[in-house]
Amino acid sequence: MQIVHTISQLHAALQPWRRARKAIAFVPTMGNLHAGHVSLVERAHALAERVVVSIFVNPLQFGPNEDFDKYPRTLEADCQQLKKAAADVVWAPSVDDLYPGGHPPATTVSVGGPLTEILCAPFRPGHFAGVATVVNILFNRVAPDVAVFGEKDYQQLAVIRRMVADLGLPVRVVGVPTLREADGLAMSSRNQHLSAEERKRVARLHEALQWVAGELAAGRRDYAMLSQEGQARLAKAGFNPQYLEVRAADLSAPSEKARDFVVLTAAFMGTTRLIDNVQIRI
Repeated sequence: MQIVHTISQLHAALQPWRRARKAIAFVPTMGNLHAGHVSLVERAHALAERVVVSIFVNPLQFGPNEDFDKYPRTLEADCQQLKKAAADVVWAPSVDDLYPGGHPPATTVSVGGPLTEILCAPFRPGHFAGVATVVNILFNRVAPDVAVFGEKDYQQLAVIRRMVADLGLPVRVVGVPTLREADGLAMSSRNQHLSAEERKRVARLHEALQWVAGELAAGRRDYAMLSQEGQARLAKAGFNPQYLEVRAADLSAPSEKARDFVVLTAAFMGTTRLIDNVQIRI
């Protein structure tokens, strides 16, 4: 496994594969890896002959009151995990590597429309523009055949797919189901910020989503009321919910005849913001 930092080192590592016409899969991460990230690398291996993993904590997608400075940087431990997962190249660029003209960059990518006005967007202004911008830069540098993302960040995945479609980028975007702890909690780097008492309670997040999904499966279509009841369950469990919503699979407002749903939530347990979703087909 090669570990590279600069753009020139990355291109030197990729060049032999391009000459040999090897298919390349790409897994963008912010590091502090866990088993969920490893599952993305495993999926990438099934999709291509070579796998590149990036580790970059992107300042452009963090708001002024968010945890950019506190976000764990664990490159050595991450590389050990990726070596076991048989990643071919780990690319860990600096901010100057990705934004050579300075940060923030003069040129950004912004996905407009309802997709970036709902759910997490009102609570994290500028977040999705930061995500779209850095992913576009990463795609341009790696030029992968396929890119692999986790489905836990469902809205982010939808934004990336829209950007790829709108800009005609020659990369296939693949989502991988969320990996969970034994009690149902979605694996996340932010889980480590939970206290022991908070960790005991956070499984209720997934339980609330499953309850709403069960009500949908039973035939309920009063989406707004279901969302309110789901949020009430979270509040009772000690969460401070930002939202819990029922959406169609494409994140539009579901119709009465919808069959494919996703139930999404973002909620704080103490100072830790957690997101999760459950997909359901009726």
